[in-house]
Amino acid sequence: MRQWRTGMMLFFGLMTGSEMLSAADCAAIKDLKLEGTTITVATEVSGSLELPGMAPLEGLPGFCRVAGVLSPNADSRIHFEVWLPEKDWNGRLLGTGNGGFAGQIYYPQLAAYLKRGFAVAGSDAGHQAENTDATWAYEHPEKVKDFGWRAVHQMTEHAKQVIQAYYGKLQSKSYFDACSDGGREALMEAQRFPEDYDGILAGAPANAWSTMLAAGIRAMQKLGDPQSYIPDGKLPFIQAKALEACDTLDGVKDGIVSNPAACKFDPSVLLCKGEDELSCLTRPQLQTLQILYGGFKDGAGNSIWPGYAVGDETGWRQWVVGEDPESSLGARFVRNYFRYMVADPKWNAQTADAQAMLNLSRTRMAADLDATDPDLGRFAGRGGKLILYHGWDDAAISPWNSVSYYQQVQKTMSVEKAAGFVRLYMAPGMEHCSGGPGPSAMGQFGMATAKGPQFGLFDSLQQWVEKGTPIEDIFVTKYGSGPDGKIKPLITRPLCAYPKVARYNGSGDASDAANFTCAQP
Repeated sequence: MRQWRTGMMLFFGLMTGSEMLSAADCAAIKDLKLEGTTITVATEVSGSLELPGMAPLEGLPGFCRVAGVLSPNADSRIHFEVWLPEKDWNGRLLGTGNGGFAGQIYYPQLAAYLKRGFAVAGSDAGHQAENTDATWAYEHPEKVKDFGWRAVHQMTEHAKQVIQAYYGKLQSKSYFDACSDGGREALMEAQRFPEDYDGILAGAPANAWSTMLAAGIRAMQKLGDPQSYIPDGKLPFIQAKALEACDTLDGVKDGIVSNPAACKFDPSVLLCKGEDELSCLTRPQLQTLQILYGGFKDGAGNSIWPGYAVGDETGWRQWVVGEDPESSLGARFVRNYFRYMVADPKWNAQTADAQAMLNLSRTRMAADLDATDPDLGRFAGRGGKLILYHGWDDAAISPWNSVSYYQQVQKTMSVEKAAGFVRLYMAPGMEHCSGGPGPSAMGQFGMATAKGPQFGLFDSLQQWVEKGTPIEDIFVTKYGSGPDGKIKPLITRPLCAYPKVARYNGSGDASDAANFTCAQP
């Protein structure tokens, strides 16, 4: 079912000494003979790069752009790119991942880390499509494997070979930074290919893929019923009541629930006393809301997949309720997954048996798509470090899923051992990977915080890998327009290692991280 490739293909087994290249000879990379690989582009770039369908990337240092196609089997076509700084290379590789059903390389992230001196690599995960499109997977099991686990590993191995060819030496350290499906890819790397990366930053991981999308059926069925559908016009009312109950638990009223676990919001207070209005929920709508908060449970009441946290219900518009019952992003992902990966193109959520679909999803897809193994012994054993992060206001992937996985790692490997190589950061007010009512720039994707990149999660990860200790003083920043129209920091907060939460000290500017302390809940 899987090809467990545990060792990097040694470059010298593929090339002779006469084929070694100097760092100035970018064009010659196109003639590299690498297994199952066609190099299509090897060219020098400097200043700006124009790519189809996106704004030009500006301010780029000089680099060698290498692009090609990986074909580990007859039905695989993995597009990948490796960007190599012409000078001032910091000696490190940074691998990037994907989102949704993938289908494209995240070029802005390549550019961000290139500017910081990294050699960078990315792939389309084995197909080219919009990230909600899964038609490419229908009757293509090898492409599903590429998407599930093979493409990132292949990209990483080949990027290291290109680095060896260009610089005449391998990287000193390798890092991976991705979110959402990329967070799933990140955990897949740590679990199945622990030799690929020394440090991994995994955001909002969709690691229990086969369960997560099956759990979405129950929500689709409730929201697809006209009587129980919650229109987006009622979301502000729901959010206002949730904040009324839980906003000030951290000592300050700021529209952010810092510790949802401590929130005791009872949604039954939203029930209409009379006619249906925007300021109340009908009983069927209340039942839907309770499922959204409570998650997917089996017939015996056991939790299969957790629900959403309270406090940013207006953030559900895009992912959960949509403009109508069929239009949410969550519904699109569930439909396309079951139609083109699990069942058939005529599959209908409204007539599906949710428990049967969960069983079928796990049977057919878990082996290639799930990254749920809590035993990270091989990764930890070679000195690997893993930082997980998730926004508490994520409406795409339940934040409780990351808490659950982290706790499973602690239980499997012991709390003491886990503390030596894995940390979890839960970001109050952050939605899916970034954005939301709270601060969300925490050093992911090459973004800087208000105090510079050294105060972000990625730089903490790098210091942990290379100096043995992570940075404790982590900041997260919310940017916005100031009175002069220029982008500036609006809010900074400490980002606390789970289970600690940020608490207001009782005085000073509540938008300044200096006036908060990380404390036990």
